[in-house]
Amino acid sequence: MRLDELDRRIVARLLEDGRASYAQIGDKVGLSAPAVKRRVDRLRADGVINGFAAVVDPAALGWTTEAFIEIFCTGATSPEEIYSSVRGHPEVVAAYTISGDASALVHVRARDIQHLEQALERLRREDNITATKTAIVLSRLIGRPIDAPSA
Repeated sequence: MRLDELDRRIVARLLEDGRASYAQIGDKVGLSAPAVKRRVDRLRADGVINGFAAVVDPAALGWTTEAFIEIFCTGATSPEEIYSSVRGHPEVVAAYTISGDASALVHVRARDIQHLEQALERLRREDNITATKTAIVLSRLIGRPIDAPSA
């Protein structure tokens, strides 16, 4: 789906403040509230907007340890099989298939190093995971939400 300039501006406003009313967004982009609602409904129906969520600081919830884990799997493990192996672990906040030697890269959050170690051991017990390589995050330099596409 191609987004026009108004769609991009609406998405940008929602990324800025997902709780903004249609009227508030309309004021910023030059449309009426009903026109904004129609566009947002279309963007949702087309899968451009997948949902709305609160963005919470994990440290405020006590999850202060963060790591990226390269996962190495047996043979030609499919993305669906990797997904099945990692989805049930509550510490996994994102997982990606990647190029290179590893089969996948998993982003994990934990309360502390002991919790991270327990999560890592549980991941290693998955049948199709043969090895892991972990990098613990020391500090986050940039952590921004996605911006609206520019072109």
